[in-house]
Amino acid sequence: MKAFFCVVVVVLVYVCPQQGFAQTGKNLYIDVHQLTPGKVTYEAVAQAHAKDLAVQNKYNVQFLKYWVDEEKGLVYCLSSTADSAGIRKTHAEAHGLLPDQVYLVTDGAAAALKNQDNLFLDIHHLGAGKVTAKDVAGAHQKDLAVQDKFGVNFINYWVNEKDGTVLCLSQAKDSAAVINTHRLAHGLIPDAVMRVKQGQ
Repeated sequence: MKAFFCVVVVVLVYVCPQQGFAQTGKNLYIDVHQLTPGKVTYEAVAQAHAKDLAVQNKYNVQFLKYWVDEEKGLVYCLSSTADSAGIRKTHAEAHGLLPDQVYLVTDGAAAALKNQDNLFLDIHHLGAGKVTAKDVAGAHQKDLAVQDKFGVNFINYWVNEKDGTVLCLSQAKDSAAVINTHRLAHGLIPDAVMRVKQGQ
């Protein structure tokens, strides 16, 4: 009976991550840093992230993952906290690099990474009030149904309902495979597809 209970708890935490955050009074956020294109390195971001981790508890923030697009100078940080103020305070104290945007997001059930190679983050700007988490969950299921045709592995997605912004993380041979999967699945072509490196 004890083993069964443990399995049920693990499944609930994995499949229903947002419920777990709600129970702890925390939300998921993605904050975006627009730095100088071509001047950002993954190694430098890893060092800044280590500084975030050193002070995050002071502001009740838990940084979970981050993604770096070195070419475009973009950094995306995923964190769990009660409100966005803690994220800004953590970044300010840790290294002084404040985000340009902070999105309150919900996510889906994450799939496993096959490796750390060929990661892409694609972004859809659908418009304020024009998308719900339920809509995105349905579109994501359509992506999963056809992803093998293009050799894509969708890992997860995050949606900000207020601004109508959706971010999708996937593994693919190239950005065209990601775009073609979205096109065939539901016709919603991303505004941008970026090759990224992931850190934790």
